[in-house]
Amino acid sequence: MRKVWMATAAGLGLCLSFVALLVVGTYSAAAGLLGAQGSGQPVALVKGAVPALYHSMVQKWGTLCPAINPALLAAQLYQESGWNPKAVSHADARGMAQFIPSTWAAHGVDGDGDGDRDIWDPDDAIASAASYDCELAGYVKSVPGDPTANMLAAYNAGADRVIKAGGVPRIRETQNYVKIIRALEASFAKPVGRLEPSRQAAGAIDFAQGKLGTPYLWGGNGTPEQDGRFDCSGLTQAAYRTVGIELPRVANDQYNAGPHPSRDELLPGDLVFFSDDLGNSRAIRHVGLYVGGGYMINAPFTGAVIRFDKIDTPDYFGATRVTEEGAAALPTAGPGR
Repeated sequence: MRKVWMATAAGLGLCLSFVALLVVGTYSAAAGLLGAQGSGQPVALVKGAVPALYHSMVQKWGTLCPAINPALLAAQLYQESGWNPKAVSHADARGMAQFIPSTWAAHGVDGDGDGDRDIWDPDDAIASAASYDCELAGYVKSVPGDPTANMLAAYNAGADRVIKAGGVPRIRETQNYVKIIRALEASFAKPVGRLEPSRQAAGAIDFAQGKLGTPYLWGGNGTPEQDGRFDCSGLTQAAYRTVGIELPRVANDQYNAGPHPSRDELLPGDLVFFSDDLGNSRAIRHVGLYVGGGYMINAPFTGAVIRFDKIDTPDYFGATRVTEEGAAALPTAGPGR
């Protein structure tokens, strides 16, 4: 249970004024200080984004060829199955990497060297996803343009179409697939340098501030039938919806809606997450909206009201700087291999 920050009505008004000034001041400074992520450096996975059980495998196989990296491979696996090794699609795509059995028969590899190629084994599935990506990259290596985008397009539409088009073909599904995976890639990569501030944060905070004092409701989406009440992820979803960004409903999916600033790089508007398993983003159980100064706007639990709470607790997992591209990539079902 987190300690409540109690305030009188007058004190709350002063606090809201402080938050507004903090947002304006922080973003004015950030606009001149923060730049895009660096380039030309090896891509590492951000802590906790990939479940700890699979982290080393993704990091290893994500360097199999130049067209892929660990964050890109993680993005594909997350988009395909949400890290579920037992996933089965309507098209009978199977396992964490969602291979169709006929494709697996031709391209599955023995990732853990135990003598078999098991479509349900994450060791084999992760290795096979990387190996197949690299095969596709080889097929389209002479095609002009970005090799990684061409590889992803070949995965979705087939290498022949990419070769014929001289790059990513003008197929809406294929172009969207490339865009989605590249957006998700940013949510799995450890940032290099500082992140750009969010353009929509102030509006999201303004909405959430207007809900302070509202009683919490488990499963609450703020509808009239629910008397305008919210739970934690319902509040953050509604706050960003008011600025044109649609987040997933569940906290652990909201975590993948953008890149991840470190604790000392938090800015107002960042989503802050909490979990009992600090090595697995899929175990996240709570989210709040950061407002600065170590505080968030929080819809905490049944019997409480939406309020300001401190974020520095033992269950603090990490943060996400929401982007339009990142949010638009979530959630989506993979096409299957």
